[in-house]
Amino acid sequence: MKIVGVGCGENMLTQEAIDAIRRAKLIYGSDRALALAKEYIASDAQAQEITDYKALRTLPKDAVVLSTGDPMMAGLGYLDGDIVSGISSMQCAYARLHAMWTNAAIVNAHGKNHRDAMELAARDIAAGHSVFIIADPEFSVEELSKYLPKETKIAVCSNLGYEDEEISEGTAGSPPKVNHRLFSVVCGY
Repeated sequence: MKIVGVGCGENMLTQEAIDAIRRAKLIYGSDRALALAKEYIASDAQAQEITDYKALRTLPKDAVVLSTGDPMMAGLGYLDGDIVSGISSMQCAYARLHAMWTNAAIVNAHGKNHRDAMELAARDIAAGHSVFIIADPEFSVEELSKYLPKETKIAVCSNLGYEDEEISEGTAGSPPKVNHRLFSVVCGY
């Protein structure tokens, strides 16, 4: 099996990912992942939406599984198989912000306990790291701000790589608003 990162948005596939998708005859992915890769899927390939993530472990060896962003960034990289990395929302966010990420800490708050994620982010900020938070639609940037020093810079990076991409910046004292469901947060950059 091959797990292929399709990037965090449109036109974010690597050449290696494009080549793997073009050669594949059996492809699985979420609606979003399939849409990002659709122009590279061969006409004779069988492309299927993933309906049961637990069943992915039983796919044949020649299957290609598409993972949004990078498979190793809260993606499908836990599956056995070769990994083709993709352009993650973290890479894109730090590039858009012109911020180095050599001291970044990653906090996964997607489908997780948000309070625990916020406390972890606050500890990482206190330790001198910038923090990249993988958020979900229920994650509250206003609540996160209560855990951080007021001067801490915060960016809400929404729909990265898409036509309606938006980056809103503020501080913990005056947090940016979240205007989309697909977003990540960068703090202390």
